[in-house]
Amino acid sequence: MRIAHIAPLYEAVPPRLYGGTERIVAYLADAQVQLGHEVTVFASGDSRTRARLVACRDQALRLDPEPLKSDVAAHLAMLHEVRRRADEFDVLHFHVDLLHFPMFEDLAGRTVTTLHGRLDLAGLAQAYRLWPRYPLVSISDQQRQPLRFASWLGTVHHGLPEDLLQPPESPRGDYLAFLGRISPEKRPDRAIDIAARAGMPLRMAAKVDAADAVYFHDCIEPMLEAEGVEFIGEIDDAHKSGFLGHAAALLFPIDWPEPFGLVMIEAMACGTPVIAWDHGSVREVVEHGVTGFIVASMEEAVAAVERLPELDRAAIRRVFERRFSSTVMARGYLDLYRRLATRATEAANDAVAGDGDAFVRRA
Repeated sequence: MRIAHIAPLYEAVPPRLYGGTERIVAYLADAQVQLGHEVTVFASGDSRTRARLVACRDQALRLDPEPLKSDVAAHLAMLHEVRRRADEFDVLHFHVDLLHFPMFEDLAGRTVTTLHGRLDLAGLAQAYRLWPRYPLVSISDQQRQPLRFASWLGTVHHGLPEDLLQPPESPRGDYLAFLGRISPEKRPDRAIDIAARAGMPLRMAAKVDAADAVYFHDCIEPMLEAEGVEFIGEIDDAHKSGFLGHAAALLFPIDWPEPFGLVMIEAMACGTPVIAWDHGSVREVVEHGVTGFIVASMEEAVAAVERLPELDRAAIRRVFERRFSSTVMARGYLDLYRRLATRATEAANDAVAGDGDAFVRRA
């Protein structure tokens, strides 16, 4: 199958540091190549992929030192190139939300659009109603809730290469971990509070976006002075196995409808349990009492820390391999592509049959 993946240009594929969507595009494309398909990735030129790369700008937008740059112009130029080459592919798989909708309406039946973000934002429902022909893929069933009316083709959970992150031979388990982004909805303040109440050190490996700089400075930075809290900053994949693998648990105390939560399966790949707040996709990812604990209060979170010895870290890794590998993800998408092709064939046959009936009636 000839597959094109169209990635956002904000980060390289995969990102050098923090980043979700571009990371998934990288893992998905590589896994589909390994499964024997002809895959092309439209992305920034600093990307690394086993697929054929079409570089749509030299460098990813976030790490580009140029102070003035237009992300809209960059993405529109990329979509123009995809449109020009569309006939080279059986499937056009978009990862850029709905930005491509006005340009590919006549090809909608050959497209798959994975929605990677939250869908409860004002104005989104009205926009998606304007383009009902595009087949959409959710990354969790819960993510769909604000757009139940949309043309959902299926749900495919995220996956990671099995060899990307590995459990350490002798995990220390002497601290709690917070990994991701410093923002109000990720609730790093809760993580600090949970660790303090549980009497355990907390290590925080997190990105601070410019949009969250005030929140970090005013709310989180003062809390970092507490005993036992260590703020590391952003880390890359090479450091995640050690950071997550030696943690007693990953704290995922979110306060928003998380569409998936990649960091949860990164922890599971390291054999590390997850203590997660009951929001968004959490119940689809964490198996309560097996790969972690799902909580709804600070008291439950602290109690979950005490119950961590009940969990089998080797079993957590096995669940990751069975449910959340990049190969599992790639096969899930390939099944959807085939379903899309079947729909197209049936529609073409119906059209031919309709023309034949019309000819007979006219005769």
